[in-house]
Amino acid sequence: MKDLWIGPEEILAKKQKYLMPCVYHFYKDPPQFVRGSGMYMYDHKGKKYLDFYAGVSVHALGHCHPEMVEAICDQVKTLQHTTTIYLQESIVNLAEALAMFSPWNIPRTFFCASATEAVEGACLLASLYTGRSEFIVLQNSLHGRTKLGMSLTGLSFWRTDPFPVGGISHAPVPCCYHCHQPENDNMQCALEIERIISTCTSGKIAAFIAEPIQGNGGITVPPDRYFQLVYDIVKKAGGLFIVDETQTGFGRTGKKFAMEHYEVEPDIVCGGKSLGGGTPVGFFSAKEEIAQAYKRPGASTFGGNPVSMEAGRKFLEILVRDNLIQSSFLKGQILAKGLQKLKERFPELIGDVRGKGLMFGMELGPSALSPYPGLTDSILEEAKNQGLLLGKTGPSRNVLTFMPPLIVTENQIAQALEILEGIMKNAPK
Repeated sequence: MKDLWIGPEEILAKKQKYLMPCVYHFYKDPPQFVRGSGMYMYDHKGKKYLDFYAGVSVHALGHCHPEMVEAICDQVKTLQHTTTIYLQESIVNLAEALAMFSPWNIPRTFFCASATEAVEGACLLASLYTGRSEFIVLQNSLHGRTKLGMSLTGLSFWRTDPFPVGGISHAPVPCCYHCHQPENDNMQCALEIERIISTCTSGKIAAFIAEPIQGNGGITVPPDRYFQLVYDIVKKAGGLFIVDETQTGFGRTGKKFAMEHYEVEPDIVCGGKSLGGGTPVGFFSAKEEIAQAYKRPGASTFGGNPVSMEAGRKFLEILVRDNLIQSSFLKGQILAKGLQKLKERFPELIGDVRGKGLMFGMELGPSALSPYPGLTDSILEEAKNQGLLLGKTGPSRNVLTFMPPLIVTENQIAQALEILEGIMKNAPK
């Protein structure tokens, strides 16, 4: 088997020679992954890894789901590519399925090839509809790798553009743990948006855009009433409310979309990731009257291609048929309980556990003022050595991140927690 693959060392050598230096990777001793099946990935030596990161919240159905593979392969053999300037059935069928799946009255969709493009499209649509160009976003957010996406992003780790787009204001993160205040006293972060609009903008914004739960920001879960207050403030300023469900959508948090937890109906929703089942896809959907502002000709060469569209339609079918959204909620309760037990056992190592459904973060460090990014890296490395793949997020890169496929079992959750407990027992105090 080893003769079939070039191995990690040769990959690293070619990576350093041929890829942009910004393309980084996890692990000091990275494996070469060559196969995936269900909850597991396999390296070039045949070692099996329990995947609790799902390609950063992509593989909601696990790796190489047989029905997804069949749908993708059937379409590849029939019609692989057309672009949006030709009529083909797959794109309208998925648009219809998304409209029917949505918990809100948001019927119109534009498909593209990534969630980064989707965020750009959502902002363009907001400007077309409102005739305005200023946006309010949150600190520690991540909204893409393009110039506008980086300008919207509130994480220095990902905000690498030294000349950001103007007209963007960043509001405080609604995180009670980092504010050191009880949730009921933490509404000042919502009211701060009103102050920012009145002092840092023209007072006439195009939109507010946010992830319902920040992914790369460290799995930040806002207080229950936060987005309701923000919605009223944004509407008072004449702006639209855009939700970026790239990581949180399609059952990840135990709801169809995470904004449902906050009982707010957005004007525009954008995302991608898990919808494509591993194929590249992005989308932004809008209410009817807002969508009508986008009438000048628009196309996408690869957005809406038949392969990604058929993958998306099959994904939604399986997600609903197999009741995976409810399963995410129930399995998430088991994961949350296990992580909380670890926090209680290792208070000197774990400062906070937060999340919803199967999207959780464990912040390492005894307090918000004492992050342990070095410990995060060492735990991540040792977990990999023991066959468990986790993520790391947060502005200090000290939040262990758990986003397993929605098909995860109770036994697999117990196995992951057991591995993590064993590592923490031997962690430096």
